[in-house]
Amino acid sequence: MEILTSRTLLTSTDPQALAAFYRDVLGLAIAREYPGGTVFHAGAGLIEIPAHMPAHDGTGDVLWLQVRDVAAARDDLVGADVPIVAEPETKPWGLIEMTVHDPDGRSLILVQIPADHPLRRDLR
Repeated sequence: MEILTSRTLLTSTDPQALAAFYRDVLGLAIAREYPGGTVFHAGAGLIEIPAHMPAHDGTGDVLWLQVRDVAAARDDLVGADVPIVAEPETKPWGLIEMTVHDPDGRSLILVQIPADHPLRRDLR
């Protein structure tokens, strides 16, 4: 099997509020809109909020979003009144991570890859 692309689908009981969070609070660019849904660019991946799909009770979904500067992302989120669930900290595996929740309670882990980390590919 050859997989050419992928996306994460996030169902919600209020897809308009969820789309507004990803668009207006996180600032993700819209890849495309269609009747009943929005697809966002998220780095090399895509996030889709399909209003036509029912939400499941609760969510075990977690999004891992790499950012250049987790401290700046934190400041932006606090400025948008998004509660910080876990403050930025360097994890034992060397990544700087923080956690927030979207309007449906889904965890978003914002990750900064330090310049000296083996995952670092962009050496700017």
